[in-house]
Amino acid sequence: MTALLLLSLGHGAVPAFLAAHAPADRPLTIGYVPDAARADPAAPWAVAERDRVAALGHAVVDVRLTGATPADVAAALGGVDALYVAGGNTFALLDALRSSGADALVADRVRAGLPYIGSSAGSIVAGPSAEPATLMDDPAEAPGLTDRRGLGLTDAVVVPHADGKLPPYPLELIGRTLDRYGSDHELVPLCDDEALLVTGPGWTVVASA
Repeated sequence: MTALLLLSLGHGAVPAFLAAHAPADRPLTIGYVPDAARADPAAPWAVAERDRVAALGHAVVDVRLTGATPADVAAALGGVDALYVAGGNTFALLDALRSSGADALVADRVRAGLPYIGSSAGSIVAGPSAEPATLMDDPAEAPGLTDRRGLGLTDAVVVPHADGKLPPYPLELIGRTLDRYGSDHELVPLCDDEALLVTGPGWTVVASA
């Protein structure tokens, strides 16, 4: 059964999600996909996000997609109990997924039961299209990307940071995003203390402070 937890920012819902959907008979290994921050991997916000995942108490291994081959990705996915796809630029992340062949591999593994945790950009790409992120992220970070289809793991497209508390994403920008893309996509705006929990064909918004 497909199991996804799509975060805006807060990690509060992650421990219960892992407890419910990952093996309980041994320590977990979480694959961490950092490619949305490939333009500046040492940025404080990028380092802080990985530190928050490490603080969950599980083993964390990087699964870098940029420059990887499908064989590299398949081998990496075979060694993890859950996948965490971190935030940053949605289009850089989608380009890394597409160019490495990870888009199809990740989608297949998640549909086969690998738990998927996305954060911000990682949440957006789980949906059918990254197009609604155009106003929030700069597509120029992935100039070769021509196909903005997402992983298609859910019909919903997350709009993260919808409470406008992060300076790059003011409420005015969130409003324009919803107005421009809401007629063509099933948009789910998430505040930074919320997450979208997807299990099978249904989804619900849960607390994730």
